[in-house]
Amino acid sequence: MDNNTGSDFRTVRGYQLLSQQGGKLTPAMEDYLEMTYRLCLNNNYARIGQLSELLNVKPPSASKMISKLAYLGYLKYDRYDIIQLTDTGREIGAYLLKRHETVENFLLLIGNENPLKETELIEHSLSPATVDNLSGLIEFFRADDYAYNSFLYFKKLKEQSRH
Repeated sequence: MDNNTGSDFRTVRGYQLLSQQGGKLTPAMEDYLEMTYRLCLNNNYARIGQLSELLNVKPPSASKMISKLAYLGYLKYDRYDIIQLTDTGREIGAYLLKRHETVENFLLLIGNENPLKETELIEHSLSPATVDNLSGLIEFFRADDYAYNSFLYFKKLKEQSRH
């Protein structure tokens, strides 16, 4: 029997701290970078006011985070409140948006009626391999109506057995 009581287990915060030590973005940084990427898709730039409004934070908080992301090389930020993505920021932002959409589509696929909150909570903890696997699963069910309908039937039976 495999007894997994070694030092591999950590709290959620412990895993986050470990990722930060490895030079990874914090979940909050990812949220800002993803939203900046979304805004830049339309205009090639974003503004602090837009970010603070869309992320429901105060402008000084948004400004502080944008300064951090600029320092790390993901963004360019000027005194006229214009935020632009660097090549690295654009690449990471594209991945973050893909990850968000993948998780949200998966939650919709399995019947979650309001997946935004859960997506925001889940997405930061997923590895790129897991995102790819979820994407593949979504593609599989979208391509195979029989498999998807079998899943829905199974889900319905399971719900009925609870009542």
